Amino acid sequence: MLMRTDPFREFDRLAQQVLGSTAARPAAMAMDAYRSGDDFIVHFDLPGIDPETIDLDVERHVLNVRAERRNPAPEGAEMIVAERPTGTFTRQLFLGDTLDTERIDASYEAGVLTLRIPVAEQAKPRRIQISGGGGGGRKEIGH
Repeated sequence: MLMRTDPFREFDRLAQQVLGSTAARPAAMAMDAYRSGDDFIVHFDLPGIDPETIDLDVERHVLNVRAERRNPAPEGAEMIVAERPTGTFTRQLFLGDTLDTERIDASYEAGVLTLRIPVAEQAKPRRIQISGGGGGGRKEIGH
């Protein structure tokens, strides 16, 4: 059986209790990524995030994702349990130059931010015509 552990989980819990902090270590933004046809699809789990707080930008093939989850309790309320992380969450993805960063499509539904990043036209396989030879015809080589 494969077990996945976080060696810092107990340390974070202890630090939160001692320091009273809900942000001892920034929480990770869980992600899935896969290729489907001519697109790369990336899903980020961002439950409870107001879509207005999500920022996306691309600079030199680095995609930056930033989102904020605010504390839902009104000011002055006595927190009894505070296990859900609040604050700012960030993640960077390094995109290859074979992706078209000018045509990224983003949507947010049911707590999941989905990015669709198309493969750049120049990176797609193409057929090449070959002329010449004794046969007098043209031959196609490629995928």
